[in-house]
Amino acid sequence: MAVPSLIVQTLPVADPGPLLELLPAGSPLAWVRGNEGLVGWGRAVSVQVSGASRFADAEAWWTALVATAEVEDDVRLPGSGLVCFGSFAFDGSRASSVLVVPSVVVGQRDGVWWVTTVQGADDAFARDSPPAPVGLTLTDDAPDGAAWAEIVAEGVARIEAGEVSKVVLARAVVAKALEPVDVRWPLRALFRDYPSCWTFAVEGLVGATPEMLVRLRDGVATSRVLAGTLRRSGDSNEDLRRGGMLPRSIKDVEEHGYAVGSVADSLAPHVLSIDVPAAPFVLELPNVMHLATDVRAVVRPGTSSLALAAALHPSAAVCGTPTADALAVITELEGMERGRYAGPVGWTGASGDGEWGIALRCGQVDAADPSRLRLFAGCGIVAGSKPRDELAESVAKLLPMTAALTAPA
Repeated sequence: MAVPSLIVQTLPVADPGPLLELLPAGSPLAWVRGNEGLVGWGRAVSVQVSGASRFADAEAWWTALVATAEVEDDVRLPGSGLVCFGSFAFDGSRASSVLVVPSVVVGQRDGVWWVTTVQGADDAFARDSPPAPVGLTLTDDAPDGAAWAEIVAEGVARIEAGEVSKVVLARAVVAKALEPVDVRWPLRALFRDYPSCWTFAVEGLVGATPEMLVRLRDGVATSRVLAGTLRRSGDSNEDLRRGGMLPRSIKDVEEHGYAVGSVADSLAPHVLSIDVPAAPFVLELPNVMHLATDVRAVVRPGTSSLALAAALHPSAAVCGTPTADALAVITELEGMERGRYAGPVGWTGASGDGEWGIALRCGQVDAADPSRLRLFAGCGIVAGSKPRDELAESVAKLLPMTAALTAPA
């Protein structure tokens, strides 16, 4: 695939203020957590890929682009120099994936700020306030909640019949406004309300994920695995009690074990050593609590973050176990198109280092109707799953996006 020769310059700058407040309207790009991250705007160059080879095709395009670029980087931190943002389809046969090199990137890491421009782009900051969505309504996408609970029951039956050990089933809600939605509005609300998550925006996909599929930095890969979920009650004492019970829940520990095992198995061919903690910890978010495990590995020389993302996707946390059988059950039962929901989302740099989360707690703007978004939530189904409880869990997982879209000014 032909690529242009890019001229890229990264310079340190004084603190310009919160990253998300620098984004102009249009198609903002973001990957931010706490006080660190990247935001971008404009489009220097991009590529769409699809099919089973989408990760390999994306990496081939990126490698060719890096090879021809002229880069002046006076910062030399992860995220400086030439970078691209990306978002991959959950199932490459049913939706496209995208990599985007912004015209301007602003980053912050380790107390250092920088601006990267491509082809001499204007790096002026917008600093305007996005409007709140107007006249927003929320409706179940097909299938509705009751029908989805029946699908969960069928998923449990497939598990009991021995077809799969675990399957992740998702549902969607449609958010419709009277005017096009400025995604900077929910971005800011998600960043404020979920500071421990990675807030992202790539090509109309916007959300805040608690799950790092893989981070690669200086030869060390980290993957945060979440599986096993408990809704918060709103009572801190009750949540403390229930949170203490989560690691003793047979159903949740079993679900978590499948997810951790799939990550470790997928990483194994690409690493020199791997560390898998013996037991998970409880990750507390404003809406739910998760069993969580941070897997760390030393990768083989020449391994890129894109290659690791390709190896890890789809993990048991978003698909099931065994992977191929669970994907077949999802395709048969789920009854909706996931698009880029539950696919890798994040960024990569010229060195191959990067960060790729799983696109969860998110919504996708309808390209044909920017006043419409589909919001997604999925639940891991195992033998002990109860459809009514899974439906309630899906509602809790939809809360970050519904609350962000309806957040007060």
